[in-house]
Amino acid sequence: MSSTSRGGGTIRQDPLVVGRVIGDVLDPFTRTLDMTVVYGQREVSNGCEFKPSQVVNQPRVDIGGNDLGDFYTLVMVDPDAPSPTDPNLREYLHWLVTNIPGSTSASFGQEIICYEFPRPSMGIHRIVFVLFRQLEQEMVYTPGWRQNFNTRDFAELYNLGSPVAAVYFNCQRERGSGGRRRPT
Repeated sequence: MSSTSRGGGTIRQDPLVVGRVIGDVLDPFTRTLDMTVVYGQREVSNGCEFKPSQVVNQPRVDIGGNDLGDFYTLVMVDPDAPSPTDPNLREYLHWLVTNIPGSTSASFGQEIICYEFPRPSMGIHRIVFVLFRQLEQEMVYTPGWRQNFNTRDFAELYNLGSPVAAVYFNCQRERGSGGRRRPT
């Protein structure tokens, strides 16, 4: 978390607020569970940067908790599609997994939308992982398309309530790919 000093005290700012994840994707919530997202050997922390080549393979997502009878839903979205200046496909759904037992990982859940790695072509995109606690194990229907997914509406439709955890990273296209070419 970033912090600022005001009148001798320190005020901590939530990185989800600073990164506009709260507002663009989620309403304010209180984190109540640990969630760890790891690509290869590197853990995702709020605001860190990954290149598309680093996120080709599905990450390992570990869910906290201590009760296998609790179930969770994981949503991975890009609120900046196709570009941060014109996000008219907001939110682009990259991955959807439901019925993940507590204290396990996403690999133990039911994959509703298979993982598609981020490939931004313009600007810096925020890639957001959101975890919801389900009231019970339930059947979730596959969305008709990935673009214009809405995390808030999805949570309301399936009565998921507020998120229990969220984390995001920034992603932009690889340097040197595409762009203007020099005449030969």
